[in-house]
Amino acid sequence: MKTNLKSNMSGTSEGGLQELFLEELADIYSAERTLTKALPKMARAADSDELKDAIRSHLEETENHVSRLEEVFNSLDARVKSKRCEGIEGILEEGEELMEDAEGSSALDAALISAAQKVEHYEIASYGTLVAWAEKMGHGEAATLLRQNLQEEKAADEKLTELAIAFANEKAD
Repeated sequence: MKTNLKSNMSGTSEGGLQELFLEELADIYSAERTLTKALPKMARAADSDELKDAIRSHLEETENHVSRLEEVFNSLDARVKSKRCEGIEGILEEGEELMEDAEGSSALDAALISAAQKVEHYEIASYGTLVAWAEKMGHGEAATLLRQNLQEEKAADEKLTELAIAFANEKAD
């Protein structure tokens, strides 16, 4: 993530935060778009129907997250921008390795849940920060839209925890 914000920002802290906010929006926009391609692969790899369904359901939410992020850009009169999200790419690469290591074993669903929760935690951190920044700068509509995404990411994380406890961790013994 090589961005030189100093050269792009005005001298005021508000302008600096606005520029940082837009850069981070572009980052999470890229992450969500990347996930719309990764989640179907994860669903196909899952062993249990419950996990397959949870991942497919979250794919629909992720598609909505992309749309909401486009609404956020529009609410700011900013061009929709995507910036390669190296963080999510690294997490997904690690997840693929976990899935390959667990392929054919009773731990596959536990590995998938672990990988998916790492993604959720990245998104929760990103959206939490973006909500706080939007609120500080008075971007009410953006904050509302981002908060919706944040709440859905938290709910997805909780669902994954429930699935891990309900069957995946036990099955992996």
